[in-house]
Amino acid sequence: MRILIANDHGAVERSREVLAWLRTQGHEVRDLGVATETRVDYPDKALEATTEFLKGGWDLGILLCGTGIGISIAANKVRGIRCALVHDKFTAEMARAHNNANFIALGGRTELPCPLGDILATFLDTAFEGGRHSERLAKIAAMEPPAS
Repeated sequence: MRILIANDHGAVERSREVLAWLRTQGHEVRDLGVATETRVDYPDKALEATTEFLKGGWDLGILLCGTGIGISIAANKVRGIRCALVHDKFTAEMARAHNNANFIALGGRTELPCPLGDILATFLDTAFEGGRHSERLAKIAAMEPPAS
């Protein structure tokens, strides 16, 4: 898979872990994140990654900030992006199966109840179920403001 990743200063170490895991699994990764803890605003990183994603050629994206909350909120302001904040294998599975998320967000300062690789593998390996979930996603898309 071709995967975009971006992080702010609150998730430098976790971003390194994500990148390492993705690369060991053979994924092509483009890193748009920062490598130091010098302040960078998460909305800027979310916009950079989602803008690149919408140009095409990417399968999924992963965003990280201190909690994952702020960067997921920012990403979801971008038309066509469905970013789910995930904490474990179940939320990673549902992000894809029910919500067809094209991005997930993770917290760099949060504790995970299972290995990070298990969460990432679940997200990447889960297929969208479609059906009633497609109808719900259409309702969400209808809530977005028209493209300008």
